[in-house]
Amino acid sequence: MSDEAIRKPAYDPQDLARLLVSRQQAGDAEGMAALYEPDAVLHTGGAQLARGRDAIRSFYAKLVAAGQRFELGDQRPAIVNGDLALTSTRLPDGTVTVEIAHRQGDGTWLWVIDQPSILP
Repeated sequence: MSDEAIRKPAYDPQDLARLLVSRQQAGDAEGMAALYEPDAVLHTGGAQLARGRDAIRSFYAKLVAAGQRFELGDQRPAIVNGDLALTSTRLPDGTVTVEIAHRQGDGTWLWVIDQPSILP
């Protein structure tokens, strides 16, 4: 996939997970963080939260540097209510992700809250 295709914005909340995985597999931590609003919150494990796009970028940069690979899972249909959407994916290892996305003024979607791992 070309860099241009990877960096396209999400015009549907269902696009966010696919774009995150594509950018992670390309080693693009900056592009991963760009899928979040500037003041978004990402649960990073335990009681830890990455708050804000800079912290999210830093977290993803460490994952990319460590060689961790994300995989696409079974994405559930987004539940959309106005400018908010609940997205969720069951990953191949059985864990589930849950995110809240917000529609931007230009019609694109960004995550505002991300809980990437809920054990089954």
